[in-house]
Amino acid sequence: MRFPISVFLASALICGPAFARDDQVQRGPVPRWVSPSEDLPVPENATGAVFVRHQDTLIHLDKQGQAQYTGYRIRILHPSALQLGNLSIAWNPAAGAPTVHAIRIHRDGEVIDVLKTAAFEILRREDQLEAAKLDGTLTAVLRIADLRVGDELEVALTIRTTDPTLGASDAGMLLIAPSPVPGRFLLGLSWEDRAEPQLRMTPDMNAFARKSEHALEVRLDNPATIVPPKDAPARYLWQRVVEYSDFADWAGISRRFAPFYAKAAKLPDASPLRREASRIAAAHAQPLDRASAALKLVQQDVRYIYVGLGNGNLVPATADETWQRRYGDCKGKTALLLALLGQLGIQAEAVLVNTGGGDDGFDQRLPSPRLFDHVIVRAHIDGAVYWLDGTLPPVVPPSATPIMPYQWVLPLTEQGSSIEQLAWQPAQRPDQITLYEIDARAGFDEPARITNTTITRGIEGLQQEMQLSGLAHDQMLGSFRQQLVGSTWQAIEDVQWRYDQKAQASVLTISGTGSVDWDDDGDGSRSLALPGGGFSPPERRTRSADQDQELPYANKPEFDCRVTTVRLPSTARPAGWTFKKGYDTQLFGRTYYRAFEQRDGAIRMIRGSRVEQKEIDAATAKKDNARIAAFDNSMAWIFYNPETSRTVESGTKNVPATYEIDWTADSVPCLAHASADAKAAAAAPK
Repeated sequence: MRFPISVFLASALICGPAFARDDQVQRGPVPRWVSPSEDLPVPENATGAVFVRHQDTLIHLDKQGQAQYTGYRIRILHPSALQLGNLSIAWNPAAGAPTVHAIRIHRDGEVIDVLKTAAFEILRREDQLEAAKLDGTLTAVLRIADLRVGDELEVALTIRTTDPTLGASDAGMLLIAPSPVPGRFLLGLSWEDRAEPQLRMTPDMNAFARKSEHALEVRLDNPATIVPPKDAPARYLWQRVVEYSDFADWAGISRRFAPFYAKAAKLPDASPLRREASRIAAAHAQPLDRASAALKLVQQDVRYIYVGLGNGNLVPATADETWQRRYGDCKGKTALLLALLGQLGIQAEAVLVNTGGGDDGFDQRLPSPRLFDHVIVRAHIDGAVYWLDGTLPPVVPPSATPIMPYQWVLPLTEQGSSIEQLAWQPAQRPDQITLYEIDARAGFDEPARITNTTITRGIEGLQQEMQLSGLAHDQMLGSFRQQLVGSTWQAIEDVQWRYDQKAQASVLTISGTGSVDWDDDGDGSRSLALPGGGFSPPERRTRSADQDQELPYANKPEFDCRVTTVRLPSTARPAGWTFKKGYDTQLFGRTYYRAFEQRDGAIRMIRGSRVEQKEIDAATAKKDNARIAAFDNSMAWIFYNPETSRTVESGTKNVPATYEIDWTADSVPCLAHASADAKAAAAAPK
């Protein structure tokens, strides 16, 4: 479910998706609501690839919806810009053919009408099938012949971008790129014979905006390059944007879309889905088990294909239609899932979400369905909330939190709901755990047996599941041998992979033999930097003087854990071993933890790092900048000296070896508090 937005494009003409009832590009005059900009003179010392004499991006709102005019005249200054002569228009047949007003070349006072000798070619239909998209898009292309450096290319066209679902109500945005090429730019929004939409601009546009009774225009000549505030949360990155919306509030969008899903999820009496629901109900007594079975049916038996034909860009196919053809997009799968849950007596609603990770600050935006690109299901079962996504692999069950880190969501309800912010807390389970077991008991100078296991959760774990689940064992083994043998690995004996549904993790284990890079420190002494044990020092959190120094700094939420166990050479004296000191500190809202322990003929190391705060204020950043110099960024060294005599620690376990506990469990000692909890649990009377 992808919603287009109106954007300024400085390097190419790609208009879409629009909608047309025709499969040909039309010719016609410029609409009366368009007043093209005057051309800006080209400076004698113009540099770069192009100079934009004018670029107009104008949106017009009327009773049928909206139309978009794009017009420009660009001087070509460099051979790399000749690609501007490859014009492309994409549209979907639903609301009127694209209309081209002019394509001309200006050369030494001569005006060449390109369309007198050339025409657009309908190149192909459904050009995104390889990406599982079936959207009815038509593509027209025109390759302008004899375009030269020094020419000025003029293009003007209009397309209707009306979505039949929204009709006269719509929303969108106009923007100038942060680093545009030199020239003159006009962004415009006009309306007539209808109510004025809500308007909102970022402060940096106010000085250039001119508003009249029926229009808003923003004109900029040679707009300066702007640099978004470094490391700021996404809500501060909106710059040079004009928003518009016909929706009074988010609840209006919720009410508009909810009936689409209610209608699509309604089942006729003879629907085969009623039998599927009865089968699920007979096999499972508990509501959560029933919801899990329904979700798996949608995930496993209906393949994903984006369907945007006709009204399908926003309207879901019916549950029966999706089930019959056994493919559907997020909208169709959501309607199918809602139908099954309804038959099973489980309350649920569709919820719009944004998968791009840029939904921070949606509460500060004008209401717009175009801010969302995906829809999932929220179910209410036994007093708890569960999230279900029919487009994910069938190993993903209903979960208390969405697998994607959504920040703002919009439930679709009959009465209308506002956007909701999902609570965030630091990850309770590592996103990835990397286990290294090095069995060096054969001696310092002999190859060691190595076992490397990675436990990966979240989207990365599901991507791994999709890549590896379809491979035969021999295929997987051969692939990893080809990739890895010759570096640390001398031989790979086996590769095992599984997806642990209880842990919601992809578990990959590689075993074989490899060299161990012991440093020879003389007199029989050795040292080794354990893999996965070091920390790079965090970067300073600062901004240039021209940026707002008081804005917070953002952290990408993550939790990483690395565990290394070395079974020590049998010829070495246990008392001769030492290792780096552990530490536990927090900088810039992130915990850094490392601990060592020697026990049972092995040295064990755990290194964990978790983001505790998604944002830190400027004062905390300044304070922590001063602490970087004291950060221990040394590698996780262990040392052996045959002359050393040290009492080997014993007692309650604190740092478990790679082979001692189940590392896919919900609670693993990857941070100091978890290690302390594990130690206390081990010491407690049984």
